[in-house]
Amino acid sequence: MNEYDSNRILDLVKTINYEPTKKINYADCYVLNTCHIREKATEKVYHDIGRVKKEFRNKKKPILIITGCVAQAEGDEMLKQEKYIDAVIGPQSYHEIPKIIKKAEVSKNRFNNTDFDVIEKFDKLNLFRNSNSKISSFITIQEGCDKFCNFCVVPYTRGPEYSRSLEEIIIEVKQLIENGVKEITLLGQNVNAYKHGKNKLSDLIYTLNNIKGLERIKFTTSHPKDMTEDLIEAYKNCHKLMPLLHLPVQSGSNKILKSMNRKHSVEEYLSIIERLKNKKTNIKFSSDFIIGYPNETEQDFVDTINLLKKVKFINSYSFIYSARPGTPSNRLSSIEKEIAKKRLKIFQELSDEIKKDYRRSLLNAETKVLFENKLGQKDRYFGRDEFSNSIIVYSRENITGKIINTKINSFNSNTLFGEIVNEKECAA
Repeated sequence: MNEYDSNRILDLVKTINYEPTKKINYADCYVLNTCHIREKATEKVYHDIGRVKKEFRNKKKPILIITGCVAQAEGDEMLKQEKYIDAVIGPQSYHEIPKIIKKAEVSKNRFNNTDFDVIEKFDKLNLFRNSNSKISSFITIQEGCDKFCNFCVVPYTRGPEYSRSLEEIIIEVKQLIENGVKEITLLGQNVNAYKHGKNKLSDLIYTLNNIKGLERIKFTTSHPKDMTEDLIEAYKNCHKLMPLLHLPVQSGSNKILKSMNRKHSVEEYLSIIERLKNKKTNIKFSSDFIIGYPNETEQDFVDTINLLKKVKFINSYSFIYSARPGTPSNRLSSIEKEIAKKRLKIFQELSDEIKKDYRRSLLNAETKVLFENKLGQKDRYFGRDEFSNSIIVYSRENITGKIINTKINSFNSNTLFGEIVNEKECAA
């Protein structure tokens, strides 16, 4: 989501003749797009502000704007604590950044814009084309969340669930296709809660599946509670919908899930997995896990390990619980940090082994790869297969934008390496 927002912010500032620069200490304006999910992300914002101050110690001060979720959650306090900041702008107000920059150019006033008017934001963004010309692109279809998981700040920083109209999304998708995009990832804090009028996420996927020039469809991030039967059925009927689902579970313990207010049980989660497998036999899964949640016992952790073993997620994103101010979980007593660190290490080692076993199973197998770009090395191309695995191959021909059968020869922790079986394009 942050990458998509950053791209749109870049498009916005271009309308007032600002261009990106790699010469950090020559910038006229800094825009720090932030995340507030974990404590370390918030700490990084202040670190980045310190870095900017250091770079411009003996130079004219640049305009410094903080946007995103940290700005939304801590905007007033940030302006009090850090005089170097010129403006804080919430994630639903970043369409105002060009106007704020122009004001900051001629005024010493400081600005705080943390409105929740997401409708106004998308109305403004739809006035110009998305200049993103990548082979694969993100598009936000939904923002906010109404689930109120006890550990999460998103409902407070992004506001209630809001979905864009199907018509608006289709227009943006077609513009991206004109710019060379072949793969779309639909984004939302709770993307499968998408609902605009009578249209649900499944309706959008069916519509996208019929658009000429679009080869692949993905979506993230989902909530188990919104994995409805019509959406599960779409995996069977829509060939452009990729067989990989990122479905955060957070814990394998029903006790912890209840404490988190996740609104689903382990059994319900596993039922979703099985129903999806029945519709799409080759489907794979990835997930998020919070380790060391308040009151997590050894048995709760064992339950989480057992879930990891049972599903065999091809990617597992795991973090130690980070208390966020203003959330219900913040009132609970945290477990000892050393215990949490030990559990995280055990979890990640097992997760890595499962991932390694999965990658080993791909050796000598063929997979359809959408090649996104040429690398710096001579005749090396980067692409992703249907399961979002990163793959590098050698080719004398320019294969950017093509879907080609590729045989996997080797792998490391992050990347698969292969050879093109033939350079004839494949159907998605």
